[in-house]
Amino acid sequence: MLQKTSHFMRQANLINGEWVQADSGQTIDVTNPANGLKIGTVPKAGAAETRRAIEAAHTAFLTWRKTSALERSKLLRKLHDAIMDNQDALAELLTTEQGKSLFESRGEVGSSAAYVLWFAEEGRRTYGDVVPSPWADRRIMVTKEPVGVVAAITPWNFPSSMLARKLGPALAAGCTAVVKPATQTPYSALAWGALAEEVGFPKGVVNIVTGAAGEIGDELCFNPLVKKITFTGSTPVGKMLIEKSAKTVKKVSMELGGNAPFIVFDDANLDRAVEGAITAKFRNSGQTCVCTNRFFVQAGIHDTFVERLAAATAKLKVGSGLEDGVQQGPLIDEKAALKTAEFVADAKAKGGKVETGGKPHALGGSFFEPTVISGATPDMMFMKEEIFGPVAPVFKFETEEEAVRLANDTEFGLACYFYTGDLGRAFRVMEGLKYGMVGINEGLITTPEAPFGGVKESGLGKEGGHQGIEDYLDTKYVCIGGLGL
Repeated sequence: MLQKTSHFMRQANLINGEWVQADSGQTIDVTNPANGLKIGTVPKAGAAETRRAIEAAHTAFLTWRKTSALERSKLLRKLHDAIMDNQDALAELLTTEQGKSLFESRGEVGSSAAYVLWFAEEGRRTYGDVVPSPWADRRIMVTKEPVGVVAAITPWNFPSSMLARKLGPALAAGCTAVVKPATQTPYSALAWGALAEEVGFPKGVVNIVTGAAGEIGDELCFNPLVKKITFTGSTPVGKMLIEKSAKTVKKVSMELGGNAPFIVFDDANLDRAVEGAITAKFRNSGQTCVCTNRFFVQAGIHDTFVERLAAATAKLKVGSGLEDGVQQGPLIDEKAALKTAEFVADAKAKGGKVETGGKPHALGGSFFEPTVISGATPDMMFMKEEIFGPVAPVFKFETEEEAVRLANDTEFGLACYFYTGDLGRAFRVMEGLKYGMVGINEGLITTPEAPFGGVKESGLGKEGGHQGIEDYLDTKYVCIGGLGL
């Protein structure tokens, strides 16, 4: 079935340049969410294997850090080219393990390469400073140095691009890495190991371990050789990693949960708003940290918007991501589908009206119908909880102030979106929304050139932009005295 991907589908861990199995010989099955069939296995590694990977990364760091920014940039450019040369194969592998459509997977692989290229360039621009000295016989310099061994823990929803955002800046800065991918989608990360090997990264610079999350995570957090933890995933797990990392005072970057509002004002361009809503809600079947969780639509256009959103949603083609024309694949597993059904049942019980969808798809398994619910109220589950499924709840509001207040009524602050044709309103609302990222009249805003990250309980640090490499660098102040000037 995976003719294109056999070369990249590594069923082993990469530690110090060797492809190895777990010490225990135990493995974890990886299944295709579209049909529940086993794709293959990966090692069930634990603390011992992780410790060896960290030690290998530390040893490699001693020489990798001394390479020039230009040399690292050239290797990253080669990695970018290798990713793009194999875009179709990597996309097929991603779809097979994750479920999203091939169209989306190709886009994710392309985005991954774009992040690598961005940081290949950005790594050459980690400038320091020469500061005017208050002493005539001294000079002050500020330099930037790589932090050391980086532990990168990545999620199942974007197993390639989330790794690109971490590995790209880490390698560009002169750091080495130990990667722990999600066990549901490990092959996309392991493929990165194969690609890094092929383009010439030295052994030990990139290490990848799969297995028991608790054991691996604890070793990454408590091992003093690890200088930074970067994690994308849920807020509860992120908090736990921050707490454990505090034992050795590591740097942390956390891209955590979201509860994105999508506000449509009366003066919005409706065609654009509906198109943006479909993108912002149903990309990856609603399984993104920045996808819309709550729609707030002003009373004057509420009914029209709901009608048009429901019509567009009903047209989405559901099926296996490997099939032509499919726009909505399965959810990652049946547990996710059950949780989605729970959100719908809660809304219906509290007066919500299902405009389209609202139940498990006829395809069975973890497929769920793309759903629009009108009459949403603040006491429904999705006002506070992240849906992570293809359900679009629509709230009605009257005033601009009410919309901003409802949008901010959450402990999360990752992404938000709003549509308006009024320039003054655009600035007022943008400044009033407490979020790390704001899309105005746009439903898809992620790009390597811009800083990606949230505020409040949605995380710490940025990925992308010139800010994306800063968390992988230490700032050093050097005072040179005795110059006799």
